[in-house]
Amino acid sequence: MSNERDIVRKTEKLIDDLKSICSLNGIGNSPSEYKVISQIFLYKYLNDKFINEVKRINKNFNKDTPVKDVEQYLNKIEPKEYQLLTMKMSPNVARIQKEYMISYLFNNQNVTNPEFYILFDKALLGISNDNIDIFSVKTGSKEKIRLFDSLSQYITETDKRNSFFKAIINKLVGFSFEDAFDEKYDFFATIFEYLIKDYNKDFGKYAEYYTPNSIARVIAKILAPDLIQNVTLYDPSAGSGTLLLALAHQIGEENCTIYSQDISQKSNEFLRLNLVLNNLVHSLSNVIHGDTLVNPAHLNSDKSRLAQFDYIVSNPPFKTDFSDTRDILAGEKYRERFFAGVPEIPKKDKDKMAVYLLFIQHILHSMKDTGKAAIVVPTGFLTEKKGIYKRVKEKIISQKMLRGVISMPSNIFANTGTNVSVLFLDKSVENNEIVMIDASEMGTKVKEGSSNKVQKTVLSKDEIEKIIDSFNNRKVEKEFCSLTTNENIINKKFSFAPKQYFDINIEVKEMTSEEFNKEMQSFTNDLKSMFKESNQIQKEIINQLEKIKYDI
Repeated sequence: MSNERDIVRKTEKLIDDLKSICSLNGIGNSPSEYKVISQIFLYKYLNDKFINEVKRINKNFNKDTPVKDVEQYLNKIEPKEYQLLTMKMSPNVARIQKEYMISYLFNNQNVTNPEFYILFDKALLGISNDNIDIFSVKTGSKEKIRLFDSLSQYITETDKRNSFFKAIINKLVGFSFEDAFDEKYDFFATIFEYLIKDYNKDFGKYAEYYTPNSIARVIAKILAPDLIQNVTLYDPSAGSGTLLLALAHQIGEENCTIYSQDISQKSNEFLRLNLVLNNLVHSLSNVIHGDTLVNPAHLNSDKSRLAQFDYIVSNPPFKTDFSDTRDILAGEKYRERFFAGVPEIPKKDKDKMAVYLLFIQHILHSMKDTGKAAIVVPTGFLTEKKGIYKRVKEKIISQKMLRGVISMPSNIFANTGTNVSVLFLDKSVENNEIVMIDASEMGTKVKEGSSNKVQKTVLSKDEIEKIIDSFNNRKVEKEFCSLTTNENIINKKFSFAPKQYFDINIEVKEMTSEEFNKEMQSFTNDLKSMFKESNQIQKEIINQLEKIKYDI
């Protein structure tokens, strides 16, 4: 554990150093900073993984062979031998030519023709081109989005470009991911969260919140408690992929294939990085940058309808302005998918259109007949009883697919005060006994950020385990977990709020008629005393008012 903490600390320091270089060169907190940081981080990771793979393949090397020895070997071998070497590599490893490696750039940072920043750009673009068939995501029109950009374009002052990339390469050469390749999901989830913590506030038009790992783990362990293989996972509003990655890890990265779509370019770039870090390169081609609602990209094999999936997870945007496409979505073409209707455009506050209602309908349409889903919703959805809200709930209950509901603590998301709950759906069985958990009182409030103005609720490990255990094992506990039925939910006008299904405990006290009369007499005396005191106070107030009136 101490070794893992040491690796985390060193990796976080690398990230801090890269951000410091950006600040010193005028792009700190700029819209382009996240591109520079995330792509340089990924470049370093791929470079080190390539070297690690050479060690694995070449029998002359072992785990303890110094990196310099491997780099010297690569510099000496002929092109044909180099090509044969790369052909033996795992598909999860990017192929990197000698002149694109970090060691080559480090050794050539003082060249003047071409200038160093041009060499750096050439390396990134060369790696992108050589690996475009595997290491790329797609637009909705299936156009491939390359792994890296030309990063020098983001340093607007031309005379700073060489010094910027020299500073970067000197930081990269002093760090190694070698010890991290044996680490698993928990390590990379921690590093990824640290990497993007300054960039998760602005994920585009539909992306709204970064999903905390605590919620992601709860969802994953409830959705997939048992061993399963060869399944498909889908998120129609994937963001940076936290929900997908947690579920993939729970199932086993080798046992599943991920599909996703998100309208935000930034979200898709972070998701791509997340997949590479977590050995899910085989799913990269299924990551689509586009509008899920208007142009859903994943279709079935004969393209006759939307694809359907074994597992769907989603933390969709709750409320945003989609007035530009509202009438299109309400058209005949989308009628089957958006069976419950499309929210109207409000006269004021267009940005409060409840877009999450469309994502819920899209998810219901995308579930296999044996599919399972978990959807993060604003807690207010649970008690809404009219219009689209009611029609969505009626469908869920009529098909007996509601497995359970968990109401989460307030401020579980650091950047929103919206209370959230999670709906768990399961079409593989008829859910006649529904789990209702109210975890809203759980967690500890902590300050987050340098200003310490943002309060966030953090669930402890024990609290997370209690939620999971209570849900999966249907453990009834007073004012925390109860079981209900579809009939009860119908009788309560389709309320999904857990608190409404808790037993109301009325204390019953047995007494004789004499004891009862005595108790009632005591209440009567108390009331008389209170009325007497009230009358006295009233008289004193009147006297005071009369006195004030006389003085005037």
